[in-house]
Amino acid sequence: MKTCLVVDDSSVVRKIARRILEGLEFQVTEAEDGSKALEICQKQLPDAVLLDWNMPVMDGFEFMGHMRRLPGGDQPKVVFCTTENNVAHIAQALSGGANEYIMKPFDKDIIADKFAEVGLIPVGQAMV
Repeated sequence: MKTCLVVDDSSVVRKIARRILEGLEFQVTEAEDGSKALEICQKQLPDAVLLDWNMPVMDGFEFMGHMRRLPGGDQPKVVFCTTENNVAHIAQALSGGANEYIMKPFDKDIIADKFAEVGLIPVGQAMV
């Protein structure tokens, strides 16, 4: 079973993401900020990270930089999930190591499509 780390300071967003990702057959771990997420990744890297940008303690962009420098840290697929929608933020996320970018609010179809695009789930599974 593939693993996904959901990193968001909103418990509601984490709960919704968990429900969607478990429906896509992911084992889900949650963290409320980048610092806690980094601790999780130092123990075991997930297959995917659904990552918020604006969080206390350590934001998503800073977390991603630290994670990408861990041994094997280039492997997890990172999908930024944020309200930041200007082109500069998107470009910064993608040049900083993100694989994809989605906007809040999101739904099952949006997550499934992006996860299929980066090879985390079969394309046909995104259409179910």
